[in-house]
Amino acid sequence: MNANAQKVLDAMKKAGKPVRPGDLAEQLGLDSKEISKIIQDLKKEGAVVSPKRCFWAPA
Repeated sequence: MNANAQKVLDAMKKAGKPVRPGDLAEQLGLDSKEISKIIQDLKKEGAVVSPKRCFWAPA
Protein backbone atom coordinates (compact mmCIF):
# COMPACT_ATOMS: atom_id res chain seq x y z
CA MET A 1 0.00 0.00 0.00
CA ASN A 2 1.46 3.36 -0.99
CA ALA A 3 1.52 6.49 1.18
CA ASN A 4 -1.53 8.11 -0.43
CA ALA A 5 -3.57 4.92 -0.04
CA GLN A 6 -2.63 4.84 3.64
CA LYS A 7 -3.68 8.50 4.00
CA VAL A 8 -7.05 7.73 2.40
CA LEU A 9 -7.59 4.70 4.63
CA ASP A 10 -6.60 6.66 7.74
CA ALA A 11 -8.98 9.50 6.81
CA MET A 12 -11.81 6.99 6.39
CA LYS A 13 -11.07 5.44 9.78
CA LYS A 14 -10.93 8.86 11.42
CA ALA A 15 -14.26 9.91 9.87
CA GLY A 16 -15.95 6.88 11.41
CA LYS A 17 -18.76 7.13 8.86
CA PRO A 18 -19.18 6.71 5.10
CA VAL A 19 -17.39 9.41 3.12
CA ARG A 20 -17.41 10.51 -0.51
CA PRO A 21 -14.25 10.57 -2.64
CA GLY A 22 -14.71 14.32 -3.21
CA ASP A 23 -14.74 14.93 0.54
CA LEU A 24 -11.54 12.92 0.95
CA ALA A 25 -9.90 14.75 -1.95
CA GLU A 26 -10.67 18.12 -0.38
CA GLN A 27 -9.52 17.02 3.05
CA LEU A 28 -6.28 15.43 1.84
CA GLY A 29 -5.43 17.89 -0.93
CA LEU A 30 -5.41 15.19 -3.59
CA ASP A 31 -7.20 14.97 -6.94
CA SER A 32 -10.61 13.30 -6.70
CA LYS A 33 -9.75 11.01 -9.64
CA GLU A 34 -6.70 9.80 -7.73
CA ILE A 35 -8.86 9.21 -4.65
CA SER A 36 -11.32 7.19 -6.73
CA LYS A 37 -8.52 5.02 -8.11
CA ILE A 38 -7.11 4.47 -4.61
CA ILE A 39 -10.57 3.50 -3.34
CA GLN A 40 -10.95 0.99 -6.20
CA ASP A 41 -7.61 -0.56 -5.23
CA LEU A 42 -8.60 -0.65 -1.56
CA LYS A 43 -11.88 -2.34 -2.51
CA LYS A 44 -9.96 -5.04 -4.40
CA GLU A 45 -7.79 -5.59 -1.32
CA GLY A 46 -10.91 -5.86 0.85
CA ALA A 47 -9.86 -2.90 2.99
CA VAL A 48 -12.99 -0.85 2.28
CA VAL A 49 -16.62 -1.45 1.40
CA SER A 50 -18.14 0.87 -1.16
CA PRO A 51 -21.87 0.73 -1.75
CA LYS A 52 -22.21 4.46 -2.64
CA ARG A 53 -20.09 6.06 0.05
CA CYS A 54 -16.91 4.39 1.14
CA PHE A 55 -16.02 3.38 4.63
CA TRP A 56 -13.33 1.42 6.32
CA ALA A 57 -14.13 -2.26 6.83
CA PRO A 58 -12.32 -3.78 9.81
CA ALA A 59 -10.78 -7.10 8.93
